[in-house]
Parts: sequence; structure tokens; C-alpha cells
Amino acid sequence: MTLPPDTRTPAETSIGSTAPEEPTRPVGLGVIGWLRWGWRTLTTMRTALILLFLFALGSVPGSIFPQRGVDPDKVAQYFQNSPTEAEWLDRFKLFDVFTSPWYAAIYLLLFISLAGCVLPRAFTHVKEIRRKPPAAPRNLTRLPYGEAFEGDLTVEEAAARLRRKRFRVVTGPDWVAAEKGYLRETGNLFFHLALLGLLFAVGAGGLYGYRGNVLVVEGDGFANTVAAYDRFMPGQRVTAESLAPFSFTLKDFHATYVDSGEKLGQPLDYGAKLSVKDTPSSPPRDVELKVNDPLDVNGTLTYLIGHGYAPVVKVTDGKGQVAYEGPVPCLVDDQATYTSECTIKVPDAQPAQLGISARFFPTTATDGKTWWSIYPGADNPSLQVYAAYKGDLGLNSGQPQSVYVLDATGMEPLLNMSEPPHAPLLVGGTFELPGGAGKVQFTGVKEWITIQVTRDPGRIPALVAAAVAVIGLVLSLMVRRRRVWVRVTGRKVAVGGLTRTEGDGSAFSEEFAGLVALLRDSQDSPDSPDSQAPPAPQAGDRAAASPTEPGTGPDEE
Repeated sequence: MTLPPDTRTPAETSIGSTAPEEPTRPVGLGVIGWLRWGWRTLTTMRTALILLFLFALGSVPGSIFPQRGVDPDKVAQYFQNSPTEAEWLDRFKLFDVFTSPWYAAIYLLLFISLAGCVLPRAFTHVKEIRRKPPAAPRNLTRLPYGEAFEGDLTVEEAAARLRRKRFRVVTGPDWVAAEKGYLRETGNLFFHLALLGLLFAVGAGGLYGYRGNVLVVEGDGFANTVAAYDRFMPGQRVTAESLAPFSFTLKDFHATYVDSGEKLGQPLDYGAKLSVKDTPSSPPRDVELKVNDPLDVNGTLTYLIGHGYAPVVKVTDGKGQVAYEGPVPCLVDDQATYTSECTIKVPDAQPAQLGISARFFPTTATDGKTWWSIYPGADNPSLQVYAAYKGDLGLNSGQPQSVYVLDATGMEPLLNMSEPPHAPLLVGGTFELPGGAGKVQFTGVKEWITIQVTRDPGRIPALVAAAVAVIGLVLSLMVRRRRVWVRVTGRKVAVGGLTRTEGDGSAFSEEFAGLVALLRDSQDSPDSPDSQAPPAPQAGDRAAASPTEPGTGPDEE
């Protein structure tokens, strides 16, 4: 015999069954779900604010530690004074904060987050602006601001008076809806769009701009080529042909200081006299370069960012040959007196290369045993040789070296460092190196400047974006969003108001009272384009409105 098929549902089959039920597996988000969740999280305003805070926080080390792109001399001095700490800081790119990968990651995430937040809001706001104000509610006196009175006001008159107050007005059979204050959200969007534009301008400037640093000694020149820079940081879209073909010669540098009193040595003014050629074929022009007053050549700016001393030395080797002669730029060790540390490397000396460390005093003072500088101006300059070595400087090893640091590893010292230092050399003085290794002669003093050449095509767009951001912020703080409705039923007029911005109640209360007074008045003001001659007083009226006292008509009672 054939049994009929089992037509029960799985739930009915499980009733009374002792077999365990198979658990239901939870459905995961999947790749698309996780991507959607990540995008929604990234484009929330909370995430944008967190990234903006991280962006500001990440900029702090750039103002604490010296940056290679701004002042490479101070970075070199930091490595000389604290080599271990400087090495760790350099591992985290704290000397190159604004070009570091972690700073770029914050920047890009902030740009994407702001774009994902602001652009949808902008489209929504455009739709909101085009939407008409909503119709008047049935009972306006129940709104937070409501008042009723009797008068001869019509719907057309109410609409005309509200339009004169720059409300957007929509009318119905017996009602008027008016709205004002859309500029608040517009200003808010302008502010955030301007921040987006500011980030875009900075990114474009980094992509198509460049920045370079170079040290120039008095009497030397500079041509704007890649090879002339001590440090050159181009954008990804910058080529050697992108550089403006200008050049200049540093004719003189002058600095003035306070020469007496409690502020002795405080700088008063810096200036560098340049002879500039905008193009190779153009005639030279004299320019004085000052701090915060850059040289501008077709949008390429040259800033004066530092200065120091370069004592002129003449080094004669052990065979009596002049192995080196010229200025030696020295790093400033004391900003108050401009006492400087000098490193002299003589790779052409014979029979062995020479490395010399010296200290430069602009205005020398002494107690007979020690020497120091008392003033930053070069009133009594001297050069003190306190260390000298012979051997291999390691310049041919392939390892990069700083010109301001002497690595004496493997070299033979010529001076006994445990002995008191020798007296410094005045201009024209000569110091004999022990063992017939040669001599050092101090022949004069020059000054050097460090300049930064920048080309930033995003500079003007960034300025415009910053101005738009300020305007948008003012609008978002000053403008209030509010709505007003008027319903006319015969001689009964009801007025209701609603503010859509928290904290603006007191300000809107005064404005609402003024609007009610305007609507209560049965006549338009004389200078209004909608004003008409008042109707002749009727026999039943108690008083007619006086032309010299507007607002005292019969509906004032």
C-alpha cells in the first residue's frame, strides 16, 4: 500500500520530535556591507571633527621642532647638540611634519570626509530653497509665538507687508505663509565648502608648487636651478623647466642691534641688498630683501629666513701649499651673541686631509683664561681653533655628510683636548697646527643668509577660500531661520511665528512683536509702493486715521 506524501510544514514536523534543531547562521555584512559602513562612518560630521582635531594636533610638532623645509641649519644644529633624540624624532618625520606620510593620510581622510559630508548637504539645501513655505496651521495661537486681533487686513495686504520685510511668501485662500533665514544654512555650507576648497588649494599647491632652501655668502650669486639648491622639495608635477629663470647676487647683508641698555644685542633690523635679474637677458635691478618682505619674480617668492657669519680662512697644508681659501659658513650656537661653531674640511691637504673645528666670536671679550662674545655685531671678531685632526675625512666613502658636522672617526687628533684652549685669532692672525700639519690664517669676516624660494599656485585660491569661510561663518552665526503665518477669517486675524534656531527666542520675540504691529496697522506706510489713499471715513467709525499719526486707526482698539 502506498502512503500519501507528508504535507506538513517543517515547523509541524518538529513538534514532538526529539531530534535537535539545526541552528540558524547569522548573516554577515560582507564586503559591500563593510564598505558601506566604512563610508558612512567616514562621512559623518563627528568623524570630520575628529580628523580636523587630528589635523590641528599633527601640525603642532611643526611649530615645536625645526623643519628642514624652513630652516635646515637649525635641524643640523639639533643633530649636533642632541644626536640620539634627533635620530628618534627623524624616524617619526618630526623634522618634515608637513610632508610626512602620516600627515598626508590625515589630510586626505579629512578631505574625503568633508566632501562626503558637505556635498550631499549642499544638494539637499538647494532642494530646500526651492521648496515653498508650508501652509498655515489651523490654530496659529497655539504656536510658540501667536497673537490674534480684529481688523480689516486682507490676505493680499498681509503678503505685501511681509514681502517688504524680505520674507518669502506663499498665499492661500485665507492664509499667508512666510519664511526667512535661509542664508544661515547657506553660510554654514559656504563655510564647510570653503574648508574643502582650502584643503584642495593646499593640495594643488603641493602638487604643482615647489620649495627650496639655499645658503648664500656675501659676494656670491644664486641662479634658480635645481642644482643650486641645498635642499629642493618639488611637487610631483614640477620639472626642472617649471622653475622661473631668475638669478641674483648678494651684494651686502646688514643687521642692526641695540648697542646699550638692558636690551643690548636685541635685533632691530635685517636687510640683504640683492642685484636681481628676472630673466637671463633682463637688466639687473637692485632689491632690498627683508624679513616678511619677499622678492617676487612672476609669482615665485624668495624669503629671507636666517643669517650668520662666515669667517674667511686660509689653510696651508704640511707641504706649504694653499689647500683651502674662502669663507666658512658657521652655525649660530648662541642667538643672543651669535657665537658660532665652524667646521673646516680640507680634503686637498697634503700629506693628509685636515678637519678643523673652530669657534667664532663676533665681539670678543676675555678674562685672560676664557673668551666669549658680548654682542652679536662683528665689532671685534675672532676665531678660536679648539680641535684639529688629520687623516681620511671619509668624503669618498659614498656616505652623505653634513658640511656642518665633522666626523673624526679614524682620524688622528692634532690638539690635546685636555689642555686649555688657545687664544682666538684676530683678523690677520695665524694658528700653527702641531707636527708640521699646516697652518690656519684668519683673514676676514663675511656674512651669509639663508633664503627659501617658494612657488605655490594654490596661494591665491587658499586666500579666497579663507575669505569665503569667514563670510560663511558670519552668516551662520548672525542669520536666524524663522517662519510666520497669517490666517484671515472675516475681521479676525491670527498671526503665528516659529523660530527654527535654538537660542534665538528673545531676538525673534521682538521681531514678531514688530511684525504683529505692522500687520495690525490698516494702512501701508506712505513711502511703500503698495500704499493707497485711505478710504473715506464712514459714519459708523469712531475716528479716522490721522495722516500725521499713522497706526491710530479704528483697529487699534
